[in-house]
Amino acid sequence: MPPSERAEAETLSSASHEATNDAQFHERDLRSDEEIDLPAHMAGSGTLDRLVDTARDYARAATAENTNKAYTADWKHFARWCRLKGTDPLPPSPEMIGLYLTDLAAPTGPSPALSVSTIDRRLSGLAWAYAQRGFALDRKDRHIATVLAGIRRKHARPPVQKEAILPEDILAMVATLPHDLRGLRDRAILLIGFAGGLRRSEIVGLDTGKDDTPDSGGWIEILEDGAVLMLNAKTGWREVEIGRGSSDQTCPVSTLEQWLHFAKIDFGPVFVRTSRDGKKTLDARLSDKHVARLIKQTVLNSGIRAELPEKDRLALFSGHSLRAGLASSAEVDERYVQKHLGHASAEMTRRYQRRRDRFRVNLTKAVGL
Repeated sequence: MPPSERAEAETLSSASHEATNDAQFHERDLRSDEEIDLPAHMAGSGTLDRLVDTARDYARAATAENTNKAYTADWKHFARWCRLKGTDPLPPSPEMIGLYLTDLAAPTGPSPALSVSTIDRRLSGLAWAYAQRGFALDRKDRHIATVLAGIRRKHARPPVQKEAILPEDILAMVATLPHDLRGLRDRAILLIGFAGGLRRSEIVGLDTGKDDTPDSGGWIEILEDGAVLMLNAKTGWREVEIGRGSSDQTCPVSTLEQWLHFAKIDFGPVFVRTSRDGKKTLDARLSDKHVARLIKQTVLNSGIRAELPEKDRLALFSGHSLRAGLASSAEVDERYVQKHLGHASAEMTRRYQRRRDRFRVNLTKAVGL
């Protein structure tokens, strides 16, 4: 427990009373996981119980796994904050939520203040958690809306963007990988992720064919001129075309073909785990966290931004660096980049373009000045 929370906890009830509260909150959280259930007046049966389980699976699939984890953590943090303040998170109190947001933006203890984007995410997590518990949180209530507006006005800053991985960077990164199965797999991950402008979850969610596995996030079809990826992305299904490169050594499609051939993968997940020695494939699908670790490790090994301390270099790059790299490097019309990345607006695409001709369209000259 951080020092600030220990100090607050000392002002509350005795340790035994606090333990009782912990148990009560834990039981409530367990009940909240049962969002989908039979009406109280109905008796359960084998068929209905199976439908309830399936409905719960669908409910969990309504949002991405990482989003679910973040929202769950948001609720636990808020519930703990309420307990330390001697109140209850249920039913929702706009006044208490307004105070909670204030404490996140301007904490009274040594805890660091959160960014506006993180506070926004926390509020979304609370709204989602209340909805799962049968309550509606009115985000437009003045105790919430005016406090949040003030936080945005006073503390909002331009978003901190991750560094883009450029073509010369990706070539240096893949050159550091070993020439065993694991190295071949990781080389295909980096090249496909870069050329496709893919998110981490989209990379590891790929199957070799349609409907191969229940947890598939899409599938891939390899053609003569390239590969077509069908992705079940954040904004719905989208199609991504990855053409063949000019060299087999750096071609994403050729590298992917080699991985599938030598790993003997013709069904199920495209990217799976390997043995510790990197010579055998396992059945388990890779986690998207592997992509993030892979990017950071190969950035270090390749000497990218070597003038900076290691900690700063690691902080500069993430999974989104692949998407930003493609958006920043592709010398084509912006609308093609927008379609490739699956963005709903050109403005979102521009956020990913770390280098571009900002004055290609010069309205000053256009009006005759």
